[in-house]
This record gives sequence, C-alpha cells and structure tokens, in this order.
Amino acid sequence: MDLKLQNVPVIITGGASGIGLATARTFAEEGALPVLWDQSDQVTAVAEQLASETGQMVHGFQVDITDFEALQDVTRQTVAEVKPFAHLVHAAAIGSGKFGFPFTNLTPADWPRVFEVNMQGMVNVAHAVTPVMQESDAGSMVFVSSIAGQIGSQTDPPYSASKAANINFAQCLAKDLAAGGIRVNSVCPGMVQTPLNQSVWQAWNDRQPEYHKRSYEDWAGDKIRQLVPLQRWQTTQDIADMIVFLSSARAAQVTGQTINVDGGFVMHW
Repeated sequence: MDLKLQNVPVIITGGASGIGLATARTFAEEGALPVLWDQSDQVTAVAEQLASETGQMVHGFQVDITDFEALQDVTRQTVAEVKPFAHLVHAAAIGSGKFGFPFTNLTPADWPRVFEVNMQGMVNVAHAVTPVMQESDAGSMVFVSSIAGQIGSQTDPPYSASKAANINFAQCLAKDLAAGGIRVNSVCPGMVQTPLNQSVWQAWNDRQPEYHKRSYEDWAGDKIRQLVPLQRWQTTQDIADMIVFLSSARAAQVTGQTINVDGGFVMHW
C-alpha cells in the first residue's frame, strides 16, 4: 500500500526514544523525511544513526517543548534547513515518577510539572507549528495520548488527567483546522514496555515490603493477562504503524478521532 509519504517532512516530538523513535523509523521506511525534536542532547546523534540505518535524510533538533520561544526558533530553523512541513507527531510526555494509588500518595506539588510538559507542551507545539502547516492545502497532526486518559488510571493520576486533556484539545484542534485541510487525531497506546511504563512499576515496587516486591516482568505480565484480551504487550512498532497510517493520504477522511492501540483493553460502542 502506497501511503504517499515520499519526501514528505514530518516533525516528531520526543523523537529520540520510545514511541517517537519507532515512529520516526517507520516514516523513514516509507520514504518520508523525519525531523526529530527532543530535549535530549543526543537527538542529533540519534538522527544521524537513524539516517544511516534507513538511508533516508533525518534531522535532529534539541528543544524543550515547555519553552514556546525555543519552539518558535526551532520551527523557523526546521523550515530553513529542511523545508515547510505539513505533518506533526507529538509524542513527548512525562509521568509523575510516583505511584499514585491512592491519589493521596501524591501531593499537589506532584502535579504541575506533568501538566507543564504534557498539556502546556502540547499547546506550545500546536501554536508553533500551525502557522507553517496552514500554508499547505492539507496536513495532519497525531497526538500520542494514552488509554489512561480515557479510563482514569489510578497508577499515575497526574499523567492520566493530562492525557485526558490532550484528547480533548486534539478534538478542539480537529474542529478548528478542518477547514484548512489539516486532520487531527489522537492515538492511545495500551500496555507498552517503555521507560515510562517501567517507571510506574518501579514507583510501585519501591513502596512494597520485601516479601511483596516483584520483578518488572512478573508484575507487568500479570497485568497483561488480567486486563488485555489479546494477552500480549503492545510494542512501539504497533503504535508507530497506526500513527503513520493516520498521517497518510489513506486516512484522508479520519479526523477528530481517538484510536486505541491496546489489544482490546478499552472497548467503545
């Protein structure tokens, strides 16, 4: 299936690792031109390595999504060094780093940083890129949210609430930008073995007495068997495949949608 992404620049925030990097690799394999935006000082090296692996042109720019002026600067730099872009994937996010069940395990001070990165960061990115994207006749934004944003996950309430806010704002953007041909969708991963997921386990494990501690593999394996009908982990590649499809011309009539890639964990009717 030709996704018609050949030589198309795509901005990917959080592109230096995890779901963002898997997405960048998948875009490159489809002939697109990934542009990685990440706060990591390794983002340029990651871009060079990905270019070497795929034979495709890949750029990397270091930027903090909580700094709107920096995002405006990197947007201008991207347009100057690559070319105007019409596609965005926003994958940058953090968790609180604590086990939030019950929520009183946390304090109000554990919330602001999560919202600063996950919600305000999304707002900053949208404001920075939209003027460039509106210069094209069509384009797409895909925001990586989470099933936690739909079911109120108790393991990390700040993360869960911020992801619910991401879904809502993505729907606002879909309505605002539709007249300009820009489609906006959310992709919600389920159980993916990423550093963020492992940090939830670590926060839980650290609070347990010695006799109740469990390995990450045992803890997570039980959760998969209990909660996921397909009874297997989702991979970063599973998520990347959906993101790339939604960014392509093959999804031309899909906008304002929240699509779960979760093995059946959350089902809607």
